[in-house]
Amino acid sequence: MPTRTNCAGVTRRDCLQLGLGTLLGGGLLTALRARGVAAETVNNPVAKAKSCILIWQDGGPSHYEMFDPKPNAPVEYRGEFKAIATSVPGVQFSEHMTKLAAGFGKFAMIRSIRHDQGNHGAGNHYMMTGAPPRIPVGCGAFVSFHPSMGSVTAAEKGAPAGLPAYFGLQSMTRSGGPNFLGAKYAPFVVAEDPNNKEFKVRDVALPEGLTGERFAGRTQVRSEVDQFKRILDKAAGDPALALDDHYKQAYDLMNSKEAQAAFDIGREPDKARERYGRNGFGQRCLLARRLVEAGVPFITINDGGWDHHTKLFETLKTRLPQWDNSVSALIEDLGQRGLLDSTLVIALGEFGRTPQINKDSGRDHWSNAMSVLFAGGGTPGGQAIGTTDGKGFAAVERVLAPENFVSTVYTKLGIDPNKMLYNTQGRPAHLVSDPTPIKELM
Repeated sequence: MPTRTNCAGVTRRDCLQLGLGTLLGGGLLTALRARGVAAETVNNPVAKAKSCILIWQDGGPSHYEMFDPKPNAPVEYRGEFKAIATSVPGVQFSEHMTKLAAGFGKFAMIRSIRHDQGNHGAGNHYMMTGAPPRIPVGCGAFVSFHPSMGSVTAAEKGAPAGLPAYFGLQSMTRSGGPNFLGAKYAPFVVAEDPNNKEFKVRDVALPEGLTGERFAGRTQVRSEVDQFKRILDKAAGDPALALDDHYKQAYDLMNSKEAQAAFDIGREPDKARERYGRNGFGQRCLLARRLVEAGVPFITINDGGWDHHTKLFETLKTRLPQWDNSVSALIEDLGQRGLLDSTLVIALGEFGRTPQINKDSGRDHWSNAMSVLFAGGGTPGGQAIGTTDGKGFAAVERVLAPENFVSTVYTKLGIDPNKMLYNTQGRPAHLVSDPTPIKELM
């Protein structure tokens, strides 16, 4: 699968060079820290969701070419794709969203979120955390001024038996980390491609040639040596204790039947795998469903390559039908298995794209309008919430902010968006500054 980058040229290798390798590379000594103890969640009668699958379209997908077409606008705004009818009268999607258009009754579409962060770093942070960056942020920056939705969910809801609480499939989003919550709530990253015939999650299986008996023996020897070499003084806050705990978590995961079963995507019938699409994105959607079945509360599918400054129509003619197929398959499959009512499925990026097509047949960054797909967790389907103007310049009716979106996710997961958090300096901050959820999605 080709590496997808945005206009800042950010790849997984860049993350490793920036010192984020332990979070992005699947290393268990840090990534397994997601197995935290659950905090008590708010008693909320509308909190129906137990899990969330966040499909992050990194780079900023075009609202015009997906869910908010403008068929009556001049050609330099409406673009090359036609609008098609959905299953709900009066609501149209772009022509390559055929399966989602037919299944619109199962999900809602938010068309009126807008903000003022027009570069990747700041926009990513705002939509992933519900908190705008406190200082100016460059387009290619990796920033974390506030915990991400995935990390908060991991801290509040805890981990299922034998698995971490928070997963990043393919990589971690640039603002998808825990910030002051601590590294144990960082995502466990599955960088390997589940469409690969030899798919195996790094560090979840014993190294080749090492039997279970030999591994257990090495673990026992290491434990004895460590006890001999130092006094484990908990009162002194020995940092080696945390390292020991991470080794134990790694050992537990390698011996976890739940983890082995969840990652064994080869157990899926060929028909099911074909339904999702035999490509990296489609199989990550299928793997996300398997993790939901295993009780994982938050999974992010980091789907890169949506920063179409050039050749937008040429690229999307191929990509959109595959994406449409995989996402519709995920929603339908969860529904057929009785899991959609307890699972949120959300798809979005950091912003939308410019109204006017540029000289390179692309669209540039645009934070005044964007579209967000929102399904599951008791969400009433068939709704198009809010509108943009006739040329797609800006949200003009039922204007919403990232805070409203993030508060909706938390509320549906049973997490109080108004909860007070305390950073490493002991300073208080609300989880979301405006804890008002989007009432139409309740």
